[in-house]
Amino acid sequence: ATVPAGKILSLGVIDGRNIWRANLKQALSLVTKAVEALGPDRVFVAPSCSLLHVPVDLKSETQLDAELTSWLAFAHQKIEEVVVLANAVLRGTEDPEVAAALTANQAAVASRSSSARIHNQAVKDKVNPSEICQRHSPYETRRAAQEAALHLPLFPTTTIGSFPQTKEVRAKRAAFKAGQLSEKDYQTFLEQETTRAIRFQEEMGIDLLVHGEFERNDMVEYFGEQLDGFAFTQNGWVQSYGSRCVKPPVLYGDVSRPTPMTVAWSRYAQSQTQKPVKGMLTGPVTILKWSFVRDDQPLSLTCHQIAYAIGEEVRDLEAAGIRAIQIDEPALREGLPLKRSDWKAYLAWAVAAFKRATALVNDATQIHTHMCYAEFNDIIEAIGEMDADVISIETSRSQMELLSAFTQYKYPNEIGPGVYDIHSPRVPDQGEMERLLEKAKTVLSSRQLWVNPDCGLKTRQWDEVKPAIQHMVAAAQTLRKQATH
Repeated sequence: ATVPAGKILSLGVIDGRNIWRANLKQALSLVTKAVEALGPDRVFVAPSCSLLHVPVDLKSETQLDAELTSWLAFAHQKIEEVVVLANAVLRGTEDPEVAAALTANQAAVASRSSSARIHNQAVKDKVNPSEICQRHSPYETRRAAQEAALHLPLFPTTTIGSFPQTKEVRAKRAAFKAGQLSEKDYQTFLEQETTRAIRFQEEMGIDLLVHGEFERNDMVEYFGEQLDGFAFTQNGWVQSYGSRCVKPPVLYGDVSRPTPMTVAWSRYAQSQTQKPVKGMLTGPVTILKWSFVRDDQPLSLTCHQIAYAIGEEVRDLEAAGIRAIQIDEPALREGLPLKRSDWKAYLAWAVAAFKRATALVNDATQIHTHMCYAEFNDIIEAIGEMDADVISIETSRSQMELLSAFTQYKYPNEIGPGVYDIHSPRVPDQGEMERLLEKAKTVLSSRQLWVNPDCGLKTRQWDEVKPAIQHMVAAAQTLRKQATH
């Protein structure tokens, strides 16, 4: 494209959204072409976007090994890369300082491309993204098998997964990580919290229980810590939304699952009750999108590697007697590419990854997924193609208006539209929840409808959660009574 006279061209040749060291040889080639065409006074060298999306300084990371550190660039290092490129043009590549920087950069690029810790041939041999994965039977057949296995009532109640991560829970985790609490004592504490959550749900009358996730820190970090191909920073914080910050995992290599990740806690929780307990997993797209992801292969391939590992966990949960398994995909909608023309391809591999993780379970195993607040109209057909038995979504803030997407599409499976907003400390009364459910019944049939909060309860306090759950269960019971008269 022609740059109008009097205009300056800013070249965003340093990736501002990821944490990998740039290939300065390739970037310099582009900058040089622009300078030859426009002159040095009309060319800026810059990151591709704001550096808000990457951590501040790699020098604060003291626990990453030298090899992995050599592949990374945080905000400070990206600015240094910009300076090297500018100096290479202005002073020439023979300048000693520039030459040393370019030589070190190419050594790091070569190291990363050939490292055995990145490439795992066993993973590459197992994962074929073009392989089509499907459940054994259509939904109606599965539904009958699940009804016989789970014995759930009309308008079944459940929660999305987590219960309050109180100050005590966070303090115990911190003490354990700091070596101030023994593994045995920490395990005992987590068992007590899990049992307490199970008893609470039984007392409230919840139909499909969860174990509470007291052992987990972040829904992505917890799994990344147990999967090969991930590394973790000490201070790699970035802004998520508002004042909330997260520390994304660094997904640097082929992904595999050395051992089961959640089976022990799900099995323990199930041993504490006669009611069914959901296994709780984070989905492959969300793990992908909420990590700093390797850029040396297609995102679709990396996502399918994660999906294969999650699928192994799903099958182990099933073998352990867990008859309902939730695989959360809150990032599915936010992962849409900026160009609408790229949406179809993205949704195809994203849906295929979810199906890879869920395809091999028995008909009687009920697969759930959860999605956060979003405009579902854009992706409703893809949601249908995921073929989850139950999907739970955030709808209370829209007063169930988001369900319009599901009626226009005639969504065939089961849905749990959230009946109260967990992002607020406010506790809605039973009548308010009943009114929302009545709205949902104008869109969904009674046999499709589940009753649950909008999202997980990790950030709430028990004195908020207890009355809210009590009201929610009472609202579901009212609907059941009405349906039988």
